[in-house]
Amino acid sequence: MSFFEKNYEILKQKFPGLLEELSTIDENNLSPEDIKIESAQNGEPVLCVKGIYVHSPRDPVREGQRLVQASDTSAGVVVILGFGLGYTAFSAVELRRPVVIVEKYRNLLLKAMEVRDFSGFLSKPGVIFVVGGQGGDELINALAIANDLISPDGDKPDPTVIRNKALTNLDENWYKSAEEKIRTWAMKDKVNTATQKRFGERWVRNLSRNMSAIRDYPGISFLSETAVSQDSLESVPVFLAAAGPSLDRTLPLLHEIHKRCITVAVDTSLRFFVKNGIQPDFVLAVDPQFWNSRHLDRCVCEKTVLIAESAVYPSVLNLPFKKIFLCGSLFPLGTFIEKQTDPKGRLGAGGSVATTAWDFARSLGGSNIWIAGLDLAFPELKTHFKGARFEERANSENSRFNTGETWIVRALRDGFPFKAQCVTGGQVLTDRRLSLYAAWFENQFNKYPQIKNYSLFQEGLSITGLHAASEKDFLLLPNRREEIDNRLEAVFKKTDDYFYESEQIKKRNERYQASVTSLVRGLENIKKAADEGETVTQQALKSKLNQMQQDKIVKELDKITRRITDSEVKEVAGFLFPSVEKENDSDPFRAYLKSSLKLFSSLAKAAGFNLEHLTGTAAHVA
Repeated sequence: MSFFEKNYEILKQKFPGLLEELSTIDENNLSPEDIKIESAQNGEPVLCVKGIYVHSPRDPVREGQRLVQASDTSAGVVVILGFGLGYTAFSAVELRRPVVIVEKYRNLLLKAMEVRDFSGFLSKPGVIFVVGGQGGDELINALAIANDLISPDGDKPDPTVIRNKALTNLDENWYKSAEEKIRTWAMKDKVNTATQKRFGERWVRNLSRNMSAIRDYPGISFLSETAVSQDSLESVPVFLAAAGPSLDRTLPLLHEIHKRCITVAVDTSLRFFVKNGIQPDFVLAVDPQFWNSRHLDRCVCEKTVLIAESAVYPSVLNLPFKKIFLCGSLFPLGTFIEKQTDPKGRLGAGGSVATTAWDFARSLGGSNIWIAGLDLAFPELKTHFKGARFEERANSENSRFNTGETWIVRALRDGFPFKAQCVTGGQVLTDRRLSLYAAWFENQFNKYPQIKNYSLFQEGLSITGLHAASEKDFLLLPNRREEIDNRLEAVFKKTDDYFYESEQIKKRNERYQASVTSLVRGLENIKKAADEGETVTQQALKSKLNQMQQDKIVKELDKITRRITDSEVKEVAGFLFPSVEKENDSDPFRAYLKSSLKLFSSLAKAAGFNLEHLTGTAAHVA
């Protein structure tokens, strides 16, 4: 049996999708004349591409081993850029970590299957191939799957990237794009951790003040069928307005957009609608910061429904919107109260209100989402649409030493800018944060292929799955404003009839009171346990203990720890809990005590902070 026949059998069993890909014609493949197989000095086959050796002509096996040994710096997924004849990948699977193989040319991989036996390698768990295409959605999905194999719910270590320089240099731009996807994906958890560290206490303060809103406002789950097709009609299209510079170009179409679509604005773009005489159907607000609430200043929208997360700055929930609906809380404190009082319906959180707004638009049930202002870049060095709150704030604070231009330069500089592929061709300036959002959108577009996403006048980053559409295309949509208004009113009435019915209000209030009481009691117990643990570790560190005494301390601390981990509110207390680094000490027991002291003292402080801000709520419930 030939190598290819052996490989074919295992491919047919484990990688049928890859086998189908390898069988298709790809116009981007290398020509057969560019691919040559030679023999290394040790007898192993060696690949040459366009006259360049892809592997060591002496000992390619040893070369692959050295590359893996030199690159193994973390416990994360291993990414191989440029497969060649697979020598590096063969060594990487011995690390017993998932291996994601990224190869541009399908016929190179096919050639490898012809000249080497990969049956044992392909049988290993956690081997994933990303071949051809742009290395975009497929790569992000492959990384997510591989990472879940390492730790479905725990820490997500950075991936280890190993490059075959001969192949990556041959197609530098393609592999650079793949590496940018990897960096963006790896940065996601770091961004979330940094955001939590910066705004965690603000979220807790806001939630403590807004907690009764979870009891008093319905959830977005009531809106889930709003755009769904009825009878023979197509589903109602949804228009999503982000706040990028290209939103300005929709101005001549704004009234036509409102006639044809359910209109959804983000808080940063609401001003654009109001200034131009349109009140959107919905506006999304999820950011907890005070300055973010200022985007809604002087935006009177008595016909607009607010979709908010319960941790928004409290003044937002007092604004005169037509109605308020809540989406599911992103934070343990809100989640705990919701779960016991009234679940709201989750929305995706990609780090930006635009990502949450898209998921809300998706949740309405329609099949077409039209999008404007989703540039995720700085075309012509612009940051937002003209007249955005960001611009007004910069102008209002303008001075001789702090000009509006200075603010723009800071905004462009501070996000680690770089140039990437522009949707209109060429390159456009973006940054790490915006490219992270782009990766989120690409992943979601791939996850929900039944939803077609169309962009109007986009000038920014190229986003796979977001299809360019012309003004002419949009104007082919029929006027459905009367139908939209009727649908919305019917949904609101159905919601009011159920949610605000007297018996439902009574039951919800009882559940709310019980949940807050349980929350406060649980936090008090965690704080008490953490204080006890802190006292025990402090005393032990001051004493000279024999082995029996040390064992007794360990058992006592383990018992205290179980009291905390068994608590139903441990996630609430742990939300503000900082990461505790391992202590270095020549004495392992003292190192354990020092780490335990940090753990208990930090946890006691976090529980105390929550209790301090919940005191008024608990007193009100009592």
